Amino acid sequence: MITKTPLKELESRMKNFRSFMDEQCPGWEFAVLFSKINLYYFTGTMQDGMLIIEKNGSTFWIRKSFERAKIESLFEDLKPMNSYRDAAAMYADLPETVYIETEVVPLAMYSRFQRHFPFKNFESLDHVVARLRSIKSHYELSLMRRAGEIHRHVLEDLVPEILVDGMSETEFASDLFKLMMDEGHHGVSRFGMFDTEMVLGQLGFGESSIHPSYFNGPGGNSGISPAVPLIGSRDRKLQGGDLVFVDVGCGVEGYNTDKTMTYMYQAPLKKEAIEAHEICVEIQNNIASMLKPGAVPSEIYRTVIDDLDPEFLENFMGYENRTVKFLGHGIGLLIDETPVIAKGFNEPIEEGMVFAVEPKKGIKGVGMVGIENTFIVTKKGGDCITGKNPGLIPVDFD
Repeated sequence: MITKTPLKELESRMKNFRSFMDEQCPGWEFAVLFSKINLYYFTGTMQDGMLIIEKNGSTFWIRKSFERAKIESLFEDLKPMNSYRDAAAMYADLPETVYIETEVVPLAMYSRFQRHFPFKNFESLDHVVARLRSIKSHYELSLMRRAGEIHRHVLEDLVPEILVDGMSETEFASDLFKLMMDEGHHGVSRFGMFDTEMVLGQLGFGESSIHPSYFNGPGGNSGISPAVPLIGSRDRKLQGGDLVFVDVGCGVEGYNTDKTMTYMYQAPLKKEAIEAHEICVEIQNNIASMLKPGAVPSEIYRTVIDDLDPEFLENFMGYENRTVKFLGHGIGLLIDETPVIAKGFNEPIEEGMVFAVEPKKGIKGVGMVGIENTFIVTKKGGDCITGKNPGLIPVDFD
């Protein structure tokens, strides 16, 4: 059975988009969206085409598949096209400036579009869409809560049952993926960061979790090979005394939560690692308490960092020279959305925003300790929707 995005939800998003554009880009007349994520957000289907939005109307022009779009979408103006030329015939009087997604539209696509829509200038609408998508509706939050409960159940209740002595990281990843799919995960983790591929997320045994990685996150992963630096190593086998690190997304109907859980396999970690982990949990809880309407992400970041001991800051949020400069990030249709709890994000947060908070620390000889959960911004602080287990779950202790 197909779950369709309600028409009222789509209408509300379009109304808010026009309102934000009037506020941020006065005088705008014509905007076009190409990316699958934004097309899904505004139309409820993820077909190949373009959504043209004007002051008084909007049309989703679909190359493939128009038939599927009619089945999936309640959007009121769907039209088929074979090429941009077909759509261009309906727009005789173009404004000089068109607003497009500059973060995701390749130059070749832009050139093909501009050939048939001969506007003179373009402006970015990425900041408007990002702002709009950052504030979740009750409908969106309901989907994220469902994803969060799957996440909690799998990582806190089920993972300890599938960790087996001698299994490889790839075997663990395969078993974990099946578990998540069986529980209702939509099967993909989507990122906005350019050219980022991900199946589950990052997981590893021991120091695999601090292996160098191109991914912009605290953890690491040795991966299958240089061609596929993802999933996990076929050669790294689970053994007694290992830290097991799992940082994965989970989603329902396109909406994601993010969670990191750690496990101690057959033996406790050394005292230094456990103490560092406990500090990370305290940091997470402190940040969560500050996730209230009006709080400023950059100030949250500064407050937390300034309060940490300089010695603890070494290898905090990464390992060696591979640390990242944030403590959390917005999340929704993408794992990595704005705002970010980092320097430079100075606009106050609003009720209904959702953040993944992930304080972590690399420990030599152990791996990446720390935690991550997903929180909804409320007047009382962050409401955790992915569980409250503090991590370092003991597995197969005698």
